[in-house]
Amino acid sequence: MSENLRLKLDVNNMLAEFVGKHGIAAVDLAVLEGRAALAAAAVEAKRDEMAWRDLPHNQAAVAAEIKAYADDARGKFDTLVVFGIGGSALGPIAVQQAMHSPYYNLDKSRRGGNPRLLVADNIDPKTIAELFVIANLKTTLFSVVSKSGSTSETMAQFMIVKDILERELGKDAAREHLVCTTDQTNGNLIKIAQNEGYKTFYIPSGVGGRFSQLCPVGLLPAAICGIDIEEMLAGAAAMDALCKNTSMWQNPALAFATLHLAAMEQGKNITVMMPYADGLKYIADWFAQLWAESLGKRFDNSSGEVFVGQTPVKALGATDQHSQVQLYVEGPFDKVVVLLGVEDFGCDVPIPTSFQDIPSLGFLGGHTLGELLVAEQKATEYALQKAGRMNMTITLPRICANTIGQLLYMFEVATAYAGEMLGINAFDQPGVEEGKNATYAYFGRPGYEAKKAEMDAAPPKNAKYVI
Repeated sequence: MSENLRLKLDVNNMLAEFVGKHGIAAVDLAVLEGRAALAAAAVEAKRDEMAWRDLPHNQAAVAAEIKAYADDARGKFDTLVVFGIGGSALGPIAVQQAMHSPYYNLDKSRRGGNPRLLVADNIDPKTIAELFVIANLKTTLFSVVSKSGSTSETMAQFMIVKDILERELGKDAAREHLVCTTDQTNGNLIKIAQNEGYKTFYIPSGVGGRFSQLCPVGLLPAAICGIDIEEMLAGAAAMDALCKNTSMWQNPALAFATLHLAAMEQGKNITVMMPYADGLKYIADWFAQLWAESLGKRFDNSSGEVFVGQTPVKALGATDQHSQVQLYVEGPFDKVVVLLGVEDFGCDVPIPTSFQDIPSLGFLGGHTLGELLVAEQKATEYALQKAGRMNMTITLPRICANTIGQLLYMFEVATAYAGEMLGINAFDQPGVEEGKNATYAYFGRPGYEAKKAEMDAAPPKNAKYVI
């Protein structure tokens, strides 16, 4: 990895040396270093069980196929709609927001022939109805993403759009407006795609939704919108090389996980992700799913009840300095704040030397908005440090495909380390499955009669307590 592209992780303000008694004491670091090394070795030994760790290295042929399809799609469609939920939606949104103008969808002249991207990550009927108002069916490609092919939300959307396309365009023409990303052999969607003749990309076996951004789930929409997916994979591969180190001082993912676990053991069960760049805003959303769904577990690997997890909170600098930072600086000592910054914004806006006769405004003149945003970030870091609040800072030299690949992969591996140190399975989601099963039962899906009977047997709500 070129040093001028390598992201940096500054963890000084996690330590008591810098934040006082609520930080990690120097005498505890040796123990943490030992725990980190053991966790890193254990995760590396289980690498074959983590198919997502191979994605930076084994997607070259897939990426070439995706790029060829994307080149053709850009000549046919002016809009790409992704139907997906969870990692199938949050990853594409995060990468798109990072790599393109915040006004990308609104400015056709600056898209360079790339389609606008719309991600339908919910089933609010008003939102979906409006989608079909603004999207011209003749010039829209619909990407359906579901590994199991039984995700109720996504498959309901698919059923709706398939019906509309076939009624409006005819069955043959409709086929060209649908692309599916799913399991290669199992589930409903692959069977439907094969029967209908839809173009299909495959989610590798063993890759779960929240770890899927570096396979066709994330690579396909990125490529169609003109993002360099090969460079994103290269960034992830470079981070993977760092993650093979068992020293937390040479492995940023290991340091991130180990120090968060130490904080959790001190009762800091909230982590705040606070980017200081609008382009990184949705990285915090993507991270929130990854961290919460992976680490929030009732049982450990020995089936003992542990009720562990750390609640991720999303913030945005400088916006949320005016809405949340008061709590972080003076509220309970139950949080770690992760500041996410950028050295080079790619452009800047000068502040005019106006109002020099008004000292409280004139000092801004001659500087830039970029300088002001960086100053705001440093000021928040200082305020947190002064108040004795644990915080760390991740800095990207600039936002590009390579650094985004590094960042996403670092968080994924950090999650695996954290799961190992907690002694839990970071790759399942039984709490989510319970909600899915209840939905199936409510809607009368065959095979869920016992769940429906269980739900019907629950004590009925008392109208007295409905206010």
